[in-house]
Amino acid sequence: MADLLRMPEVAANTTGALVAAWSVAVDSQYRAHDTIVVIETAKASVDIEAESDGVLLATLVPVGVDVPVGAPIALLGAPGEQIADIDAALAALGVEAPAPAESPGVGDRRPSRSPAAPSPVDGVAVAGGRLFVSPLARRLAREAGLDAATITGSGPDGRIVRRDVEAAIRRSDNGVSSVAESSPVESSGAAAPVIGVLPAPNGVTDVPHSRLRRAIAARLSASTQEAPHFYLRGSARVDSLMRLRAELNEVAAFRVSINDLVIKAAALAHVQVPDMNVIWTAEAIRRYSSVDIAVAVATDAGLVTPVLRDVDTASVSAIARDTADLGDRARRSALQQPELEGGTLTVTNLGMYGTEEFAAIINPPHAAILAVGAVRQEPVVIEGRIDIASVMNFTLSVDHRPVDGVTAAVWMRAFIGILERPVRLLA
Repeated sequence: MADLLRMPEVAANTTGALVAAWSVAVDSQYRAHDTIVVIETAKASVDIEAESDGVLLATLVPVGVDVPVGAPIALLGAPGEQIADIDAALAALGVEAPAPAESPGVGDRRPSRSPAAPSPVDGVAVAGGRLFVSPLARRLAREAGLDAATITGSGPDGRIVRRDVEAAIRRSDNGVSSVAESSPVESSGAAAPVIGVLPAPNGVTDVPHSRLRRAIAARLSASTQEAPHFYLRGSARVDSLMRLRAELNEVAAFRVSINDLVIKAAALAHVQVPDMNVIWTAEAIRRYSSVDIAVAVATDAGLVTPVLRDVDTASVSAIARDTADLGDRARRSALQQPELEGGTLTVTNLGMYGTEEFAAIINPPHAAILAVGAVRQEPVVIEGRIDIASVMNFTLSVDHRPVDGVTAAVWMRAFIGILERPVRLLA
C-alpha cells in the first residue's frame, strides 16, 4: 500500500531541510537501506535511506526547495506496486497534489494540479487576485528584499519561479533590491508600515543571509545568552613540539600540522582531567569516557565544526588524516549530519593568519572551546636567563555550569605540560 515519505528531523531543533537530490528515479525499485533522497541542513548533507524494499511512485518536492520537518516529500509503494491515479492516492492520504516542478529531478512523475485550484501555500494575496510563487522563488525574493508582486512569472500559468527572481535581482541596482514599499496585509486589510528598515544606499550591497549563516548566528547567540563563559589564558614553549612535528613528517603517511598535535594534547588533557570531558544538560552533567573533539573549519558559506572521534586513543597520523578529510568535505558541503554531532570541546585555530591570541564563543553543547594563536619567537626567562623561544598562546573559554574554574585551570596546566614535553603525544 502506498505511503508518504516525510521530511525527517535529522538533527535536534531542526525545523526543515532542503531537497538536494533524488537518488532513485520515479517508478524505480529500491532495496532496504538504499538512499532515496539527499537532503541538506544548514551544515550537512544527509542521505535518507529506505527502511524496507519498495518503489518510488512520485516525488512531491523538486530539487532545491526547503521543506518543513514532517512535510510529505515523496509517495512510496510496495515492491512492484503501480498506481494509475497519483492524485487520488495522495488525496486518500490527505495530501494535495503539488504543482509541476520548475526543474524536474530524476525522472519525476509529478501529479498535475489544475490552475483553478492552486494550493494556498504557493500563493500570496495581491490586488485583483492571487500571485503564485514557487517556495524556492519566494525564499530568494524575500532574502533579496524583493516584492514578489513586482516580478513577472515565466512558469506554468504565470507562476514565479527561481529564474524570474534571479533575473529581477540582476536588473536591480547593485544586484539587490531595496526593501519592498508595501508590507504584508494585516487582518484589517490595511498595510502595516515597515518600521526601522531603510533602503540600502548607493554603493552598498546587501548580501542575503545563507542558511548556514543564520544557523551560526542563532547557535552562537544562544551560547552567549545561556552559557556563562569564563576565560583562561596560557602560553607554551613549543620548540620541542616543532622539532617533533618535523621528525614525524619525515616518516608519517599524512602530513602532520601543529594543530593536529594541539588536538591530541587537548584529548590527553581530557584524559588527565575527566571533569572537563563533560557537557551540561537540563537534568545532569553528562560525562564521557572517550574523547571526541570538534575542529572549527572555515568555509565559503561559514564556520562548521566536524567532530573527530576517540582522539585520546588515535595516533597523530590518524588525527592528521581525519582532520584533513573532514576539512576537505566541509569545504565541499559534503559532511554527514552525524559528523557534526557529539564532542565536549572545540579547537579553533587562527594562528595560520598571524593572530597571536583571541577568545572564542563556546559551541553548544560543548563545555569549552580552545582558541589557538600563532607560533611566535619571543624572549622568555629560562633558569634565570633570558632566551628566545617559540611560544604559542591559548585561550580556553569555559561554560561555568558544568565546569568550575579550578577544574579548568588544572586542565590548562596539564595541556601546557603535554605541549612542552610532547613525547607524551606518542605514548
